[in-house]
Amino acid sequence: MFHCTVCSVISICGIQHLERAGNRLTLFDSLYFCIVTFSTVGFGDVTPKIWPSKLLVVIMICVALVVLPIQFEQLAYLWMERQKSGGNYSRYRAQTEKHVVLCVSSLKIDLLMDFLNEFYAHPRLQDYYVVILCPTEMDAQVRRVLQIPMWSQRVIYLQGSALKDQDLLRAKMDNAEACFILSSRCEVDRTAADHQTILRAWAVKDFAPNCPLYVQILKPENKFHIKFADHVVCEEEFKYAMLALNCICPATSTLITLLVHTSRGHTAPWEAFRQLTGTKQTLNRESQQSPEQWQKMYGRCSGNEVYHINLEESTVFAEYEGKSFTYASFHAHKKFGVCLIGVRKEDNKNILLNPGPRYIMSSTDICFYINITKEENSAFKKQEKHRKNHESKLSYHGASRLPVHSIIASMGTVAIDLQDTGCRGASGATLALPAQGGREGRRPSIAPVLEVADTSSLPTCDLLSDQSEDETTPSDEEVSAGFEYAKGYPPYSPYIGSSPTFCHLLHEKVPFCCLRLDKGCQHNYYEDAKAYGFKNKLIIVAAETAGNGLYNFIVPLRAYYRPKKELNPIVLLLDNPPDMHFLDAICWFPMVYYMVGSIDNLDDLLRCGVTFAANMVVVDKESTMSAEEDYMADAKTIVNVQTLFRLFSSLSIITELTHPANMRFMQFRAKDCYSLALSKLEKKEREKGSNLAFMFRLPFAAGRVFSISMLDTLLYQSFVKDYMISITRLLLGLDTTPGSGFLCSMKITEEDLWIRTYARLYQKLCSSTGDIPIGVYRTESQKLTTSESREMASQSQISISVEDWEDTKDTKEQFSCRGNHRNSTSSDQSDHPLLRRKSMQWARRLSRRAPRHSAKTAEKINQQRMNLYRRSERQELAELVKNRMKHLGLSPAGYDEMNDHQNTLSYILINPSPDTRLELNDIVYLIRPDPLTYVPNAGPSRKNSFCNTVGQDTREETQL
Repeated sequence: MFHCTVCSVISICGIQHLERAGNRLTLFDSLYFCIVTFSTVGFGDVTPKIWPSKLLVVIMICVALVVLPIQFEQLAYLWMERQKSGGNYSRYRAQTEKHVVLCVSSLKIDLLMDFLNEFYAHPRLQDYYVVILCPTEMDAQVRRVLQIPMWSQRVIYLQGSALKDQDLLRAKMDNAEACFILSSRCEVDRTAADHQTILRAWAVKDFAPNCPLYVQILKPENKFHIKFADHVVCEEEFKYAMLALNCICPATSTLITLLVHTSRGHTAPWEAFRQLTGTKQTLNRESQQSPEQWQKMYGRCSGNEVYHINLEESTVFAEYEGKSFTYASFHAHKKFGVCLIGVRKEDNKNILLNPGPRYIMSSTDICFYINITKEENSAFKKQEKHRKNHESKLSYHGASRLPVHSIIASMGTVAIDLQDTGCRGASGATLALPAQGGREGRRPSIAPVLEVADTSSLPTCDLLSDQSEDETTPSDEEVSAGFEYAKGYPPYSPYIGSSPTFCHLLHEKVPFCCLRLDKGCQHNYYEDAKAYGFKNKLIIVAAETAGNGLYNFIVPLRAYYRPKKELNPIVLLLDNPPDMHFLDAICWFPMVYYMVGSIDNLDDLLRCGVTFAANMVVVDKESTMSAEEDYMADAKTIVNVQTLFRLFSSLSIITELTHPANMRFMQFRAKDCYSLALSKLEKKEREKGSNLAFMFRLPFAAGRVFSISMLDTLLYQSFVKDYMISITRLLLGLDTTPGSGFLCSMKITEEDLWIRTYARLYQKLCSSTGDIPIGVYRTESQKLTTSESREMASQSQISISVEDWEDTKDTKEQFSCRGNHRNSTSSDQSDHPLLRRKSMQWARRLSRRAPRHSAKTAEKINQQRMNLYRRSERQELAELVKNRMKHLGLSPAGYDEMNDHQNTLSYILINPSPDTRLELNDIVYLIRPDPLTYVPNAGPSRKNSFCNTVGQDTREETQL
């Protein structure tokens, strides 16, 4: 504005002054001349007469051509920004258009893009507008994004506070379809961030009582302040429950993340559509062009989501009215590839996941199922030739003619081949295998899934039996060790609003002194994990503080449906000592301990039993979540985990990160060509606008890394699918509804490979235990590149074993004892294997003394010197750990097995096709029916308090 004013004044006054020697123009004539000239009209009625004024006009025209367009553009943009920040969302638009309001304390580009991509992924929301109400100004990145035409026409940014009624009126909150209130998780004081969120929720509820509220809260103790909200997602509740299930059901975090993200048609599912329709058209999809078969399968199955439909309106489930739930689930998957996981009665708000074979489907039930597309987007056709072939082959028991079911949601209306739904005989429902090699006998067939199951005579499936011994008769060893557990509700909860969960509990609470793992007390003298002699491997949680959310890590691992002989000891490695309220809550749970220490310290890791651990969970520290450079908030966590990975290469480490983009640094190898190829794949997926560009990263696919921001989409998706939060809470064990199942897993062993395919496994589970499989976790050997294989081969050729190094060290000590004190001191320095320089100095000193000894001794010294130089890095790290274990008085037994690392890759197949072949060591995700459903008179027993449950005899506890 200043430049425009100066330019105009100089032009007008200069022309008027110079033309005094010519036409003697007035000031008005000079103004008229400048406006006509600069506007490029040029009437010619007023012209300069003398050369100085002509030169001034030439100069001013050149300056105006450069300066004025820039200034006008900035003025126009400034006016538009002021209209957005200080203007109003008009009442007319609010009444004629649909809009939602997003309230945040500070708007980051990652949060904005996650919200917009997930919100507008649904076709029905394309006509909605998003009004952002934020008290701060837009940063440069957000401003650039909102200038993109795709978002500038949909997103309106208003600078204001949700606590002011005038700002809520500007956003037309009373006419909004919904209001999303998000917390700032990058704040140092997360409690203060929750308080701000609570006040915003109260203000919106006071101003617009009828506006649906979708609130994100950080800490669980603040949840009861906003229980009036329509949908609430507590970050720490979901985070710790998901990390806990990762320890017993691998990659649960990846499973949930893929289910709650909306598939937009990127990656492999397009191939399924091409096969389904028979078209020859090829689409440029990276996962299909990739030669990796696991990427194709993983990408195809990642498009599965949870949908719902009324039974009477469904083409898939309508025929199963009056039949059992397991019968409907099995046959729906067999015919259409649809996995029925739960139902909800019309007169009940509670969702039941796998209510079991006793549940009879009703026409008014709402069915929840997993599929790549919802049923409304598919057109079913019944081909006559399929029906004729089926009628002519009723006696055929094979599984080769299975329907293709993978379709993509964004394609609109597609077709699915529908098999004949006529009733089969008893023999037609079996899946008997043919005899092999001329044998007269046949391998055992699978029992059919009954339409109305007689649950009183359900057979026990040896394949899925997870309780090999009767828990009603505890062994003498358990009785003497005091391992008799009761089942009941925890008597103390650390915060208000936690859902009661039936758990394994102790008869009497443990004294606080006995909860400390590394310090003995008057009750026991154990000072490390080895001394306790645990039968099962440990689960170690490294956290900064013992917050109330950590309680949700313990509860799923001590739930009543977990066999007590499979309970893993839990060790909390805390930077700060826990308070008494937290200890009151955990002292009732069996085998839960804590230790004050840090993962930065190797001694602390060894004391807490890292060499005996099955899983190591590293929780992101709150103090490091805020950094000057946003993505540097994970720097300390990543480096610490990388150190753990190098020291204990086979340890299963599950890490939480603040930013999902940083997962590319997990288990980082600079010379790994395979990781570099995946990095290029991620960049291409991001360029295509993928919501999950990082999904092909090996740590994410294997469930080794997790970021809570991945679950932000759960709150956004609940605007369209209001049941997603409830289903996720049931899967994670945060809520327990009577009659609803729970998530667990089973491992495919060599004895189970006779089942062969996923369809036969589905039938076996439904006909025996009533379990519903929803996916497979598969681990394969990773092929090394040529350079990597050569490097490992060279290391194996030139490196010496740890035992040889021990023998060499003994020889050095014997030799140094014959020398003077100086040589003895230098030999002591060689006990530190990482101090290569001092070791080499010691070797040089020995070499100088070589002439004093025999040639044989000199040859030994030279060999030792070369061995020191040729030692591999892995051996140095192993020697470091063993030396520290010896120093702490710990036995190094078992560490070599932990250090035996194999190159593998793991991934998830959600709702795979029926003809998917099962492989050895596959882990199948199951939704198992509630065990209490099958116990007579189980209802009253669930309502008993902990005190009543503890007093019951052992037989009643086992029935529960």
